[in-house]
Amino acid sequence: MAPLRSRPPDWIAAMIPDLQRIEWMPSPPLVPDDGPISLDQLRRMTLGDLELEREVLGLFSSQAARLLERLQVLPEDAAAVAHTLKGSARAIGALGVADAAEELETALRSGDPADALAWLGAAIAQARAAIADMLGTS
Repeated sequence: MAPLRSRPPDWIAAMIPDLQRIEWMPSPPLVPDDGPISLDQLRRMTLGDLELEREVLGLFSSQAARLLERLQVLPEDAAAVAHTLKGSARAIGALGVADAAEELETALRSGDPADALAWLGAAIAQARAAIADMLGTS
């Protein structure tokens, strides 16, 4: 792969003379990466109330651990449990958990949820570690 250029190729610059005067810089990522928890989403959900943020993060961390434990035995209502977890995760900005829970829902329909369940476990572990850091309980 060719390295990124700090300015346009000469043949483009010759076609558009003003391009030489443009300060070229790399674009920011299309989606900001806050880590396991989207702080923007969390703040929107809690209306910027820091005490409420701490409360919902603690509740989510406990709920996610409980629901993951329940999902390990693949109960009959596993798809509904994964759906519940997906909604809770999206609400607080745990988007990796939400994506993994959605993948588990899909995998449960196809009959092979092992990889999706492992991915969900890893996503929950990352989110819970981030939450523990945010709450100062790690």
